[in-house]
Amino acid sequence: MAGGVVVNAAGGKEYPGHMTAFVFFTCLVASSGGLIFGYDIGISGGVTSMDSFLQEFFPSVYAQAEASKDTNQYCKFNSQLLTLFTSSLYLAALATSFVAASVTRVFGRKWSMFCGGVTFLAGSALNGAATDVMMLILGRILLGIGVGFANQSVPLYLSEMAPAKLRGMLNIGFQLMTTIGILAANLINYATVGIEGGWGWRIGLGLAGVPALVITVGALVLPDTPNSLIARGYHKDAKAVLVKIRGTDDVHDEFDDMVAASEEASAIEHPWRNILEPKYRPQLTVAVLIPFFQQLTGINVIMFYAPVLFLTIGFGDDASLMSAVITGLVNMFATVVSIVTVDRLGRRALFLQGGTQMFISQIVVGTLIALQFGTSGVGAMSRSNAMLLVLFICLYVAGFAWSWGPLGWLVPSEVFSLEVRSAGQSIAVCVNMTLTFIIGQAFLSMLCTLKFGLFYFFAGWMFVMTAFVALFLPETKGVAIEEMHLVWSRHWFWGRYVNVDDNGSRRGGSNRRMSGV
Repeated sequence: MAGGVVVNAAGGKEYPGHMTAFVFFTCLVASSGGLIFGYDIGISGGVTSMDSFLQEFFPSVYAQAEASKDTNQYCKFNSQLLTLFTSSLYLAALATSFVAASVTRVFGRKWSMFCGGVTFLAGSALNGAATDVMMLILGRILLGIGVGFANQSVPLYLSEMAPAKLRGMLNIGFQLMTTIGILAANLINYATVGIEGGWGWRIGLGLAGVPALVITVGALVLPDTPNSLIARGYHKDAKAVLVKIRGTDDVHDEFDDMVAASEEASAIEHPWRNILEPKYRPQLTVAVLIPFFQQLTGINVIMFYAPVLFLTIGFGDDASLMSAVITGLVNMFATVVSIVTVDRLGRRALFLQGGTQMFISQIVVGTLIALQFGTSGVGAMSRSNAMLLVLFICLYVAGFAWSWGPLGWLVPSEVFSLEVRSAGQSIAVCVNMTLTFIIGQAFLSMLCTLKFGLFYFFAGWMFVMTAFVALFLPETKGVAIEEMHLVWSRHWFWGRYVNVDDNGSRRGGSNRRMSGV
């Protein structure tokens, strides 16, 4: 679409741009960074339910699980060492997110993605060849460094490359790739669990190198975003990229706004200090609470430990892995629903509908487990109840996959101004990984202690976070990130922190023009 700038519903400028082949290619390759994140989520849960893996690295857990077959189902896999294997990745990703913010800002988005791919590749090789627990955990740490870089840079890259009207759809490509990674891992777990000699888990852990290679090579061929190129002084290259991704030569106004925003951003010497100023309070609150709430949906209870969870509630070995494959399929197809609807229905509608569906599903799942195992954890689940349980877990996963899953990454990546964007995304990743680590490390102990009440615990948080969205999250669909501050200034609550005068310039701590993000 060529032509001039128009005014959108938020009162801000809307720049020309549509889905070009170049935009599609760059966003497709960049979103493959989600493959490494998703593959690890799926593969770690699968291998920790394999007898051969437990016998070799966690013999005490294997013995405990065997001894508990006819007793307490809630506590049969409770082991801090086993959960450390899974959650150590997220602790490493947490620490890396701060370094990744500087790399992303100073060297560009594409080189941050490259760093993520290389370190994830090294971690997958170490895990596939592991001979003891220390090698496993060291490999997990390298994987975590890779995830920290990818999760910092990929959502930013997608939000900056996409036209405003397509930003939601293209950004959710990251989450779609994550779900494809989870599904691929579940299928590999199912295919390798029965390999004679019990070395199937090595295939699963080693194949993590495939998605790592995709993002590593992809990062080498991708251009950087216009925003990042301008910030680093490559104005000519930035304009050439902007022309390509917008599909028109009429990019002068948008380019000028990007340059103006970059000049203002360059005057900010301490983005970590500035992000605490009142004018950024709405964005900072969202960047903290959205990923915080995303993990307290309880999704990692399902995705990390789906095979273990299904095994715990009475499914056989193969059946538990197949159930995980089913939830992986639901996750992937429901994410496609989000891609199709996010720029039509908006962020708020998906958040509210998905949150309500997940709340109901958690209540039903907790009640079914309570009726079957009570507080003692002793019992066996009938086939009909097991199928009903899988149905509501699938409804829960679907609700997450078209709401809190993709939007948990999309919304924080699109709300910040350029001068604090890398710091803001780093905070979002930090909060996400912190909660992921805590939930991952504590889940099996919480299941042993809270029993079926664990699902009610997460349902309570679903109620809180859905209420937060209803009251405090403005709609951001179709708003150019160059004009996002207008959305906050007109919100009933956040308007007291971000004010905009009649010319569209931001007040509230800064008189300078803030047309670019």
